This record gives sequence, C-alpha cells and structure tokens, in this order.
Amino acid sequence: MDRTVGLKSGRRREKMNQLLRNKSFLIVTGSDLLQNLAIWIRNMAILYFIVEQTGGDPFAVSLITVLEYVPIFVFSFIGGGFADRWNPKKTMIWGDVLSTLSIVLILALFWAGYWQVLYAATFVSAIVSQFSQPSSAKIFKRNVPEEHVQTAIALTQSLHSLFIIVGPLLGTFIYTTLGLQASLYTLLFLFISSAVLLTFLPSTTVEREKQKSLYEDLMEGWRFILRTPSLKWLAVVFAIVGLAEGLVSPLQIFIITDRLELDATYVSYLSGVSGLGLLIGSGMAAFIGQKINQTFLLVAGICVMALTTIGEALSTAFALTLTISFFGAISLAFINVVISTFMVAQVEENMIGRVNGTIMPLFMGAILIGSSITGLLMNATSLLTVYLTSAAIICVSVLPGLLIRFKNPAVRDEELESP
Repeated sequence: MDRTVGLKSGRRREKMNQLLRNKSFLIVTGSDLLQNLAIWIRNMAILYFIVEQTGGDPFAVSLITVLEYVPIFVFSFIGGGFADRWNPKKTMIWGDVLSTLSIVLILALFWAGYWQVLYAATFVSAIVSQFSQPSSAKIFKRNVPEEHVQTAIALTQSLHSLFIIVGPLLGTFIYTTLGLQASLYTLLFLFISSAVLLTFLPSTTVEREKQKSLYEDLMEGWRFILRTPSLKWLAVVFAIVGLAEGLVSPLQIFIITDRLELDATYVSYLSGVSGLGLLIGSGMAAFIGQKINQTFLLVAGICVMALTTIGEALSTAFALTLTISFFGAISLAFINVVISTFMVAQVEENMIGRVNGTIMPLFMGAILIGSSITGLLMNATSLLTVYLTSAAIICVSVLPGLLIRFKNPAVRDEELESP
C-alpha cells in the first residue's frame, strides 16, 4: 500500500515538474502575473483619485464598475470570434501594446487637465481583455498536454485569487506613497514587460479551410454550442450560478451591518477570507481534481456553495460567517476550475474563442441581472429571503450539471459532439 501511494505521489510530482518546465505555460502565467498586477494598481489608483476629485460621489465611483463590465457584453462575443481568426501570440502581444499606448495617451490628456480621461483606462483595458483572454486559452490548448490542463488552469486560478488578497494592498501602497502619475508609469512598465515576455512564445499559425465572414464565424459558434450537449448544459450552469451570485454579491455589506451588527469596515475581512478560500480551493483542485470524477466535483461544488449561502445568511457570529464564507469560496474555486478545464481541454482549438465569447457574456449578464434586482427583492422581502432564493437557484443548476459529460483525455475529440 505504501509503495503504491509513493508511486502515485511520484507520478504527481513528475507531472507537476513537467508542467513547470513547459515554456508556454510559464510565459503565459508570467504575463498573467504582470497584467494582474497592472490591473490592481490601475483599479486602486483610479478609485482613490476619483473619490478625491468627486468627494466620494456614488455615481462617479459606480461608473468605474460599469465601464469595466459593459465591454464584456459588447466585445466578448466579437472578441472571441476574432480570437479564432487571428494568431493568438500576436493578438496577446498587440493587446499589451495597445494597453501601453492607451496609458501614454491618458497621461498626455491628464497633464492637460482632463482627469476624467482616467475612466478610459478601465474601459480600454476591459476591451483588450476580451480579445487576449481567448487567445491565452488557445495557447494553453495548443502547447499544454491535455493531462496537465486542469493543473495548469488551477495554478492560474490560484494566482488570480492571490491577487484578490494582495492586489488591493499593493495598489493602495503604490498610490498612497508614489501618487497617481507614478501608478500610471508603473502600468507602462508592466504592460511593456508583458509584451516583451510574450514574444518568447513559440510561433503559432492559424489554419482555416475557408475565410468566412465574422458573422458566419459567430453563428457557427452558437451552432457549435447548441449541437454539443455538454457545452449547452455548461452554459446553462454558468448562467444559473451567475444569477445566484449576482443576487448576493452586493449584499455582503448588509450581512456585516444588519445581520452581524458590525461596522461596515468589517466587510474587508469577509472579502479577504473569500480571496483566501479561492486561493486554497484552486490549489486543492490542482492536486486532487484529476483523481475525482469531474461531474461529481462540479455537482459537489454547487451543493456546498448552496449550503454556504444559506449558512452565511443564518449566522449571527462573525467568526462563523468568516468560516462559512471561506468554504463557500473553496467550492466556487472548484466550480471555476472544472468549467475552465472543460473549456480548454474539451473544445476544439479553432472554436475556443467563440465558445468563450458566447458563454462568458451569459455568466456576466446573469450576474448583472441578479445585482440589478437584488435591491428591489430585499426591500420587498428581507436579507434572509434573498439569500435563501439565491441558494435555491444554485440548487437548480445541479440538474444540468449532471448532464455534462466530461470525457477522458484518451477519448477522441469527435466524441464530445455525439448526442
């Protein structure tokens, strides 16, 4: 028994070592790190500066979030289509170059006294990400062996979660000690560094049997999802979970102030614990995800997420609320890793951009729908009712989750489309 366990452990270490020696994985991950750092420095600098300039005007502050999410609806579907048509390496490099040029223009206008142009930094960055993210997935699909994809994605998710914790602290430190202009100069350095790093990716080509119009490409993406049962149900799960998440995400501050009767500043602890849960959950998925049936992992994550949503609303003790939120974030991390792995490993390379560009807007749209009605629902009922409603909606996603078929890496790609 000990020898068997040792052999399995040795194989896992060898797989991890192989992944960490994968040039494409290391370069894309390094670029993600630089971009995440830039995003948090940008977010915190713009937030603090606009609060100072407007005296904390709620509309001016909320406009930052609006400009970050609107491009997801407008450009995600289109960006996914272009990502399938363009060279992924060049697309990612040009994304960083355009981000750099936009910061240069913003600095010039800022010096001229037009500080409102700072909103454009968020808007342009959100647009560019809708083109570069599908291209990053295509790089993974082409250069990372399928048996390593889940581990690679889990590690990437862990790094993103880490920035949820340290990003605001780092961004705040740079702004408060160096100021806005220094923060913008830092963005220039980070985006240029990312572009240079991406030049070391292996050269890639895009093979297309026939040059079609963008409209035909986009419609082909919809048809591909509709005729692929697992992808269709995956989209349904994503949308349902997004709606449930949207209902409760704006209400965390009321859990602190109304349910726990604490000062609003305590919400930062709740956010920090959630970030830690996402970090640990993604790490756990990297090591144990491949050993567990993926359908079971997805459904279990959904069920735990529903239970923690109920528990968070019922708890009247701060420590218990933090603990429940921690486990809820772990379950969400498992859900994200399973779905992201499916998107990269089990979708044809020439369709990844369009599939990503179709499903992600459904998720984000559902979040915004939930967020837009949660205030009305809470005023008409209660905080507890909204959380229970969210948990019930999450439970609904179990049924379509059970219908998703996760193929073994050894199974041929054509079998994914069989009904």
